[in-house]
Amino acid sequence: MLRIPVGGTENPVPGWALRLAKALPFVVLPHCLWRLPFAFGFEMGLVDQGHPPMQWWATPYVFGLSAVTEAVALLTLGLVSGWGEVFPRWVPVLRGRRVPPLAAVVPAVLGGLVLVGLFGAIPLAWFGVVGDLAFSNGWWSALCRICTGPATLWGPITLALAVAYYRRRNGGYQAATW
Repeated sequence: MLRIPVGGTENPVPGWALRLAKALPFVVLPHCLWRLPFAFGFEMGLVDQGHPPMQWWATPYVFGLSAVTEAVALLTLGLVSGWGEVFPRWVPVLRGRRVPPLAAVVPAVLGGLVLVGLFGAIPLAWFGVVGDLAFSNGWWSALCRICTGPATLWGPITLALAVAYYRRRNGGYQAATW
């Protein structure tokens, strides 16, 4: 059984990684908040493009999607925390055992790549490379970009944290003082 200090990690976490992991839930929060008015049929300035009327399941879906988004963003804290290196006591059979580095790195890298794919089109739409949404005026468009723009960083941040986790867990990292 591996002993790691409570709240600590086996090897020091780079300061930049710790700051990014703690900031990530706040990076995706504006995107989650942007979605919520849609749950009640408020179009946030979008020009009607002939979409079907809202169904009964739209409200719980939008709220659930926002909650799951934040929960997944919070999971990246495992890449900089002790519970990402040793299974917690409440996990049956595995409690107190070391988490194999690839058991955390593979899902983090795959998730980061999916997020880059999902949100990568947002800046492309801003620069006219792909089609953009139509808004009733520029203020709605600006608000949309302000709220959804930070989500484009989610994938790259997750990938950077996965690489830092892998390097730290496999001895390829020397802690910097900054």
